[in-house]
Amino acid sequence: MKSSKKLLAAAAAAALAVPLAASSASAATVQDDLAAVRAATAKYHDVNVALADGYTADVHCIPGMGIHYVNFASFGAPPDPLHPGALLYAPAPNGRLKLVAVEWFQVDADQDLTTDSDRPYFFGTAFDGPMPGHAPGMPIHYDLHAYIWSHNPDGVLTTWNPNITC
Repeated sequence: MKSSKKLLAAAAAAALAVPLAASSASAATVQDDLAAVRAATAKYHDVNVALADGYTADVHCIPGMGIHYVNFASFGAPPDPLHPGALLYAPAPNGRLKLVAVEWFQVDADQDLTTDSDRPYFFGTAFDGPMPGHAPGMPIHYDLHAYIWSHNPDGVLTTWNPNITC
């Protein structure tokens, strides 16, 4: 019990250190901040915990990303580094799902693809976008992926991971 309180306190303290609006961050700070995200999301290696916490499975797997489990309750709220809006899983050889990444999402305030004055930043990295929705009814938005649970040869904070197959 005491160690989980320490972990939560450390994660909360790390959340305050995340450079939300910084255009650059030191490599050590980014690594520390991503470690806090790993600590906060480690429980989601069990997909049933994700479901219990309000994440809903998308039915298809996107090659290079995986299967998105989305927490729709977080949409519309400012993104929180320790509470990603989506978890990405890849099918494992044993038939189970393996947590590979997390994703944050922010709706574009003016719904205009030609402006980006509200572009968010985490870990010194700009979110991708603005981009059209990927499904009917999905708004113009920004998103950022972090492959914190699976090696990505293109970088931790890139959209696609060539190692993720469906």
